[in-house]
Formats: sequence, structure tokens, C-alpha cells
Amino acid sequence: MRIHKVSSTIGLGLALMLCGSLHAAEPMKLTALDYIEIQQLNARYSFAIDHCTNSGYDYADLYTEDGEFGVSEEWGKPGRVFAKGRDALANAAGGGPGGCRDPKTMMGYGITHILVDLVITPTPTGAVGRCKLLAVGVGGNPTTVEQQGGYEDVYVKTDKGWRFKTRYHVFPNMASSVQFGKKKP
Repeated sequence: MRIHKVSSTIGLGLALMLCGSLHAAEPMKLTALDYIEIQQLNARYSFAIDHCTNSGYDYADLYTEDGEFGVSEEWGKPGRVFAKGRDALANAAGGGPGGCRDPKTMMGYGITHILVDLVITPTPTGAVGRCKLLAVGVGGNPTTVEQQGGYEDVYVKTDKGWRFKTRYHVFPNMASSVQFGKKKP
């Protein structure tokens, strides 16, 4: 009888764990407004990075307090963290405590970011997203357009609205890029 009770208890415990883990894995239900707010977050990103508004802090404020931006050469693989935290993110946007730097003095800036084909997928803790990046004005030529991979994001809903927890610029063609690739003599 004792073995039967132990077996039943273990079986019930395993069943509850399985049900709990299945329940925990359910994605949150996003409303139409959630999708719109995440789309607006992406639009604000492009404007803030292109214009260094508020000394780069408008860009930094699109992230959670511990948010991070990184670069990866392959979709689905974490890359190198480039900036983490508000001041580092403002600096990554061309600003920081000293104000905005001249875009001509910074590698990679002075372009216009156009984000297209955004796909948002709910997760248990918020959402993830992927989009393509078209860069206009690469190589200092205002008419040159280059697809520069795209972004993989983790979004979370905060008391200030949807924010990037992480944003990785996935750039498989960076080595051959007009903007970042090796310059020919």
C-alpha cells in the first residue's frame, strides 16, 4: 500500500509539473494595440538613431533599463553585445552625456534606416520580432541603398509601454557591405 501511495504521489507530481510547464510555455495574448505599439517602437527606433534626438537618449529610452544592442553575423545566433544600459545605448546612437557627434566622424552613421517586413511573434514573456534593414546613403552617397541584414528583437511590456529588451543587428553580409566592408585601394 505504501509503495502504491508513493507511486501515485510521484505520478501526480510529474503530471502537475508537466501541466505547469505546458501552461508556462503559452505565449501571451497580444492585442491589436500591442502590435501597433511594437510597430511604433520600431518606427521611433529608426528616427531616433538617424537623428540623434535628445543627445541619443531618445534612442536609449526605447530599451529597458538593462536593455542591450548587439551585432550578429547569423540569424538566430547571439552576437557580440555592443551597448548595454542607458548611457552606452545613447553613445551607440551617436550621442551621450557630451551631446551628439558629427555623423561624418562616426563609422556607420549618417545613413537612413528603413525597417521593412516586421514579423512579431508572441512569447510567454512578451514578444520577439524580426525585420529587414535597408540603409539609404551608405558610403556617403545619398542615392546608394543597401540591404544590411535586419534585426532580431526581444520585446517586453513595461510600465512605460513596449521596449526592446535586446536588439541584435543581424548582418550576414557585413564583410562585403558598401558601408562596413573592406575598402578597395
